[in-house]
Amino acid sequence: MNNAVSFRLNGQNVTVNRSDDAPLVYALRNELGLNATRFGCGQESCGACVVSVDGQPIYSCTRPLSAVAGTDVLTAEGLSADPVGVALLYAFRDEHAGQCGYCLSGILVSAHALLRANPTPGRAAILAALDIHLCRCGAHGSIIRAVERAAARIGAEV
Repeated sequence: MNNAVSFRLNGQNVTVNRSDDAPLVYALRNELGLNATRFGCGQESCGACVVSVDGQPIYSCTRPLSAVAGTDVLTAEGLSADPVGVALLYAFRDEHAGQCGYCLSGILVSAHALLRANPTPGRAAILAALDIHLCRCGAHGSIIRAVERAAARIGAEV
C-alpha cells in the first residue's frame, strides 16, 4: 500500500508517496532523483547505500521508507551545505581518495557523522566508523588520510 511519508532531506521537507516497506534507497534514487546513494549488495555488507538519519549512519538498502518518517536524512548531496561536509569534500579531493567512486557517498556520510560527533577522532575511531564500508578499488589508505585531513582542518577551526 502506498502512503505519504514525510521527512527532512538535506535540510528540505519532502514527502514521498511509495510503498511503506520500499527500501529508502529506492525512494532517494527513483522518486527524489538523488543518485549519489548507491544500491550495492542489498544485505548491509558493502556500505554503498549508507545515509545519515538523525545523525546516525544507516543502511538505506534495508531501511523501509516508513522508518524515516519525521526524521532528518542526509545524503552525500547535502554535504556541501555543512562546514564539516565541505571539509570532507575538499580533503577527499586533495587526497585523491577514491577511484571509481561507487562507495564514496556512503563513506563520506559515515565520515561526516563521525566528525560531527567527534571533530578530532584518532585513527582508531576513523577505522571503526568506516569499518562497515567496502571499497573494491583499494583506496582505503587515501580515504583514511582524507578523513584525518578533514579532522585536522575542523580541529584548527574549533
